[in-house]
Amino acid sequence: MARFLDLYCSFLKAVIAACLAVMVVLVFGNVVLRYGFNSGITISEELSRWLLVWLTFLGAIVALREHAHLGVDTLIRMLPALGKRICFVINYGLMLFADWLLLSGSWRQTLINIDDRAPATGLSMAIFYAVGVIFGVSAGVILLYDLLRVLAGQASEADMVAVKESEEH
Repeated sequence: MARFLDLYCSFLKAVIAACLAVMVVLVFGNVVLRYGFNSGITISEELSRWLLVWLTFLGAIVALREHAHLGVDTLIRMLPALGKRICFVINYGLMLFADWLLLSGSWRQTLINIDDRAPATGLSMAIFYAVGVIFGVSAGVILLYDLLRVLAGQASEADMVAVKESEEH
């Protein structure tokens, strides 16, 4: 399962890079066309905004997998192994609940907006909200995998401190 999640995150990194490249081309091209030729790309602003949202949510999946989210671990590091395990289970239980709320809300918004069209591109607004569903499912799988590893005793004490050390000291 760990290998699958790592491959999935590698794929997401490639998608994120593609989103960023398209955003750069659209925004830079639009600026050049607007100021140099008094024209522009009609869909540039809308599509760039959508790509930024997708890039952010996909990046959050990768960050969750790599435990790169912000956190303060001062107290957790001082606890014994059982205390770390208890805090980890509570923490992940709360994150799974928040993930469920985001997933169910995103699913509802996707269904509500499936027939609505974006003004510039004419694409379904469901595409915009679908990234919340993708994030919710992906985050749920990652969180459950990490939680089950801890509950099964397969995780080290370092794994139960779900915050990476900063590279800056």
